[in-house]
Amino acid sequence: MPRTKTVAALAMDERAAEAVLKPATRLRFGEVVDLAEPVLSDFTTQAARRVLPEVELLITGWGCPPLDAAVLARAPELRAVVHTAGSVRGHLTPACWARGIEVSTAAAANAVPVAEYTLAMILLANKQVLPAARAYRQQRAREDWLFPDPTLGNYRRTVGVLSASLVGRRVIALLRAHDLRVLLYDPYVAEAEAAALGAAKAELAEVFAASDVVSVHTPLLPATRGLVSAELLALLRDGGTLINTARGAVVDQAALTEEVRGGRLRAVLDVTEPEVLPPDHPLWECENALITPHLAGSQGNELDRLAESALQEVRRWSAGEGFAHAVPPDGKELLA
Repeated sequence: MPRTKTVAALAMDERAAEAVLKPATRLRFGEVVDLAEPVLSDFTTQAARRVLPEVELLITGWGCPPLDAAVLARAPELRAVVHTAGSVRGHLTPACWARGIEVSTAAAANAVPVAEYTLAMILLANKQVLPAARAYRQQRAREDWLFPDPTLGNYRRTVGVLSASLVGRRVIALLRAHDLRVLLYDPYVAEAEAAALGAAKAELAEVFAASDVVSVHTPLLPATRGLVSAELLALLRDGGTLINTARGAVVDQAALTEEVRGGRLRAVLDVTEPEVLPPDHPLWECENALITPHLAGSQGNELDRLAESALQEVRRWSAGEGFAHAVPPDGKELLA
């Protein structure tokens, strides 16, 4: 009896599959495609050799092994990949693009919680909530109910955003609800487009010199490694804050560490270089640094958003409508 549905398989770490694609969600996928078992976390196993020859669609996630030429040779029917996370750099190889495999990613869905985290950290930074709470806890008292310090507060502060990426654009959109001035550095965005987003286009040095908070949303490329240099950090005003939810290597971490340890700057780092920092790294003990364990992206029930995004992409592709969140070959490197 001929098949009436596309043959699909899950390819990712088994823990990722359990977290992102819960049983009820897999049943919904099964309404659209024939979902083969088991989850493929290793393409060299006997199970993988059994599944790959028939699979037309791979639903990938964190921990997916590389789809190199040898794997593709065992998957002659493979035509599309739907990724349940953001970047596809870790598992899609040049062989995939050369074969013309269609690719979709949940990067737009994953950008939502990253932008929300960033907004929260911007508002907390300008309000100086974390240092104030720390001092309050230590003193168990306050001198006054009024805090007239002109460096405290979110009214008409300036926020610098590095890169109009998916996350960067969403951050700018969220900031529009607040009395904040937004500067955008992105060499590929014109002034009119920046204005339409809700920001003023600015050069890199201007962003750092004029901002109270700078938020990094730049993908890690050879050209952006160390982009946030010691010279740029020196331009950031005293008491300013650097937020990084992109990639640790975009920032000169040694220079940032010196600025933060010296007390001149504050930092909110959801990513570092490396991840995790060595146990004796001075940033761990620095009161001016808030380090979180790469949790700005989808966690907990936010993972369900990734699954829903992937499911809708599978529905579209199976219906011949094409992907809503397709990754073109020339754009694959821009997903951080």
